[in-house]
Amino acid sequence: MNAFDVVAVRKQFPALDEGAAHFDGPGGSQTPQAVADAVAHTMTSALANRGRMTAAERRADEIVVGARQAMADLLGTTAEGIVFGRSMTQLTYDFSRALAKTWSAGDEVIVTRLDHDANVRPWVQAAEAAGATVKWLGFDPETSELDDIAPLLTDRTRLVAVTAASNLLGTRPDTQRIADQVHEADALIYVDGVHLTAHAPVDARYADFYVCSPYKFFGPHLGVLTAAPELLETLRPDKLLPSTDAVPERFELGTLPYELLAGTTAAVDFIAGLGGSGTTRRERLITSLRSVEAHEDGLRDELESALKAIPGVTLYGHAAHRTPTLLFTLDGHTPGEVSEHLAKAGVNAPAGSFYAYEPARHLGLGAAGAVRAGLAPYTDRSDVERLVAAMTALTGPSATN
Repeated sequence: MNAFDVVAVRKQFPALDEGAAHFDGPGGSQTPQAVADAVAHTMTSALANRGRMTAAERRADEIVVGARQAMADLLGTTAEGIVFGRSMTQLTYDFSRALAKTWSAGDEVIVTRLDHDANVRPWVQAAEAAGATVKWLGFDPETSELDDIAPLLTDRTRLVAVTAASNLLGTRPDTQRIADQVHEADALIYVDGVHLTAHAPVDARYADFYVCSPYKFFGPHLGVLTAAPELLETLRPDKLLPSTDAVPERFELGTLPYELLAGTTAAVDFIAGLGGSGTTRRERLITSLRSVEAHEDGLRDELESALKAIPGVTLYGHAAHRTPTLLFTLDGHTPGEVSEHLAKAGVNAPAGSFYAYEPARHLGLGAAGAVRAGLAPYTDRSDVERLVAAMTALTGPSATN
């Protein structure tokens, strides 16, 4: 496809045949047929531990090498610095422990009130174990913009953990600028790109560590970290004695899930085909994601305007730069009640804090959180209209609590 074509895109997602309008993408996207086929084909093909002797060994090796290159193309980095793990959370715990080995009492770690807890708690716990001090970077509840990090940075700062996009509010901080400030303080920056990578082109070279999750962008459930190979060489993770000490393999525990890596490559190739143009896969990915971004942001603006017009709706998250993610509540109804009503109308928009414990608490939403509607490349105008109609019905004259 030469331009973004939502009708053609939707045809590639078998799950959409069930009829629901999916606004639950921030928790995990639906899966295109090509990704499912790649996983199934790998699982029914001969496989072995990686090697170059038998066909099964070569297939396993080529799947791993191919997946590293695919993710490097998506993130604008190098295949030699791609690390696979069970999840972003697992990778962050592993790297927090490895990095904490270099910290001591008096060192400082900065986390934010905007982040998903997977980019908060591992660092807080690692700092406590090392005797380091934790500093908190807040955000403006009205605008959902991060505060200036400069006042928190000192010569004792060792690491800053920050999100590239809030999974709750959609806020996209200027992580390039933050990275520049962090590096001027001679510290490292660890960027949670889980929510951003599905919605916009990424060039992760500015970050010392950038993590994401393929199941947020049409792939299987696993986590990916990218870092410069020379930085990875300086870290000594806990591992089994016979396991390799090579980078990036020294950070990958046990045998990799070949079928999930094949699915990851298929997901990256799928994204590259969403209206992408160019000679290289990287070029196609950038142009595809720009097309996706324009499609999603256009629908987000329409949905946001419609929700604002509904009496009793409160919208949260007003950052100037954000993902197509809307968070809202409705007077007289709990978020759970609103989500249940939408589900009955065939609209999947869940409620909660979505592990974004700090921002939910900072906004005064508590454990109940709010309703989150996230748009995806397969979202179309009819989905938006269904959500708005269901919300309007809930607030109409005949609506009951």
